[in-house]
Amino acid sequence: MDYKAVPCVVPRSPFDAASDSQELRAAMRGLGTDEEQIIEVLTSRSNAQRQLISAAYAAEFDRDLIDDLKDELGGKFEDVIVALMMPPVDYLCQQLHSAMAGLGTEESTLVEILCTKTNEEMQQIVVNYEEKYGRPLAEQMCSETSRFFRRLLTLIVTGVRDSLDTPVDAAQAKDQAAQLYAAGEAKLGTDEEVFNRIMAHASFPQLRLVFDEYKELSGQTIEQAIKHEMADELHEAMMAIVECVQSPAAFFANRLHKAMDGAGTDDATLIRIIVSRSEIDLETIKQEFERIYNRTLLSAIVDSETSGDYKHALAALLGGA
Repeated sequence: MDYKAVPCVVPRSPFDAASDSQELRAAMRGLGTDEEQIIEVLTSRSNAQRQLISAAYAAEFDRDLIDDLKDELGGKFEDVIVALMMPPVDYLCQQLHSAMAGLGTEESTLVEILCTKTNEEMQQIVVNYEEKYGRPLAEQMCSETSRFFRRLLTLIVTGVRDSLDTPVDAAQAKDQAAQLYAAGEAKLGTDEEVFNRIMAHASFPQLRLVFDEYKELSGQTIEQAIKHEMADELHEAMMAIVECVQSPAAFFANRLHKAMDGAGTDDATLIRIIVSRSEIDLETIKQEFERIYNRTLLSAIVDSETSGDYKHALAALLGGA
């Protein structure tokens, strides 16, 4: 199955960074702020174009665009706009750092970011994180997690996963499926190390083959096996890998639904997914959300506890404003 990743945000054409920087300065100059203009400009340009706007703004006005935006905006709306202005890898590193800062750890954020990345994407995050925070990501993560969950994330972060260029191997997939079966359903207890090794080392295309072989061998899906064999954060991490191997859009659609379901809204997750996936597969995520939940993602956001400019900015990124 080929995954069709369709973005919502694409490069603007024609594009004039100097003109956009002047529009943003005008929107923030004098009494009051023209939030509509800020939304219109920044949600309809690619991140690379936003970096050019930021450079043009600094050159023309000798000011930092992000600092000016922070001075003029506030709350969750500011969070969306600042996230849009950060290079994508910087933004994900900031989110990882925030998830591990202070008391407690947001394990679900670590899972969402780390377990969904290819090895190539992971290497960019690792390099950027250490440059940004002066500490290896693996080292900080080890101090914030434990046991087999820590081991799985450590394997992923240290870059053991095969490259997407690695050819899939049908014979190896059959053997890996047999190893997973022997480590779980075929024995009393679970050998988590075997699951960790295979789930962290094999490329996503290889894992797709492994999961097919597993069902052929055991009569059960890999999801059913993980549900029986794993618990807590390790279960969540394994399921994230499985879902992203099968359909990243479904994984993120489910995360978005959970962020808006019930009392209150998990704004951090809502913002992170919509911003970070906007130029990758947000249109595909929208389609999956509607297929799974029989309503549009835009209507779910409108009906959630978002409001005002915050809601308008998210809607604009979805192509609904």
